[in-house]
Amino acid sequence: MAEQPGAQHRLWLRSFHRPTPGAPRLICLPHAGGSASFYFGLSRALSPAVEVLAVQYPGRQDRYDEPLAGSIQELARGVFHALGESDGTPPVLFGHSMGAMVGFELARLLQAAGRPPALFFASGRRGPSLVRTETVHQGDDATLIAEVTKLDGTDAALLEDEELLRMVLPVLRADYRAVETYRRVPGPRLSCPVVAMTGDADPRVSLDEARTWAEETEGGFELRVFPGAHFYLVAAQEAVLAEVRTALRRLGPAAGASV
Repeated sequence: MAEQPGAQHRLWLRSFHRPTPGAPRLICLPHAGGSASFYFGLSRALSPAVEVLAVQYPGRQDRYDEPLAGSIQELARGVFHALGESDGTPPVLFGHSMGAMVGFELARLLQAAGRPPALFFASGRRGPSLVRTETVHQGDDATLIAEVTKLDGTDAALLEDEELLRMVLPVLRADYRAVETYRRVPGPRLSCPVVAMTGDADPRVSLDEARTWAEETEGGFELRVFPGAHFYLVAAQEAVLAEVRTALRRLGPAAGASV
């Protein structure tokens, strides 16, 4: 028996704090190996003025027993179906790293359904038109661990715990496979504005690569650069929050309510 939309919503989307009625909705999509809890701090800081819905991908935390997704598009479809029918409030999307790619494909699905997002934050990722040959997912466990250690986005204590590693490595490998095998399929440009966000010392994304997100939209483009590496949004959280609040205020009624 197929799951009802409400069940899908609860499966894929986490709400950590109760918003005020009519608050703008921010859909947050995690990085490779990440989970919804990565956005708990952002939710706490923005609530109750913003309704933060953090995406929980299958295969991790309370969805540990579920099959891992095979592609970026599969993840985007899962979130799309979980969102269900629109209540008339266009969501704002925020995706970091792998989440930026999922967010891009989700934005395409929403636009094709006649309910495009109001805004898309693409964080810590080059534009989808840039193809780079990457094979981390084909390497051994040591290669995978070295990669995530270099990006400094995983707790070092977790990487030293063999039992936790056995749980986390399959998730990381599947996510890296989804990212590294992703290829953008030609299609209409997004109608919503895109704000690309990146750290000035990100080893995986140059400023020129971040600027290529401009090619994906007809709705306006901005680049925001913060101090830090791939996970700049942790150290520069206050600056990131200020940018999100400012962008939502500029949207006004299009995002639901003032922030």
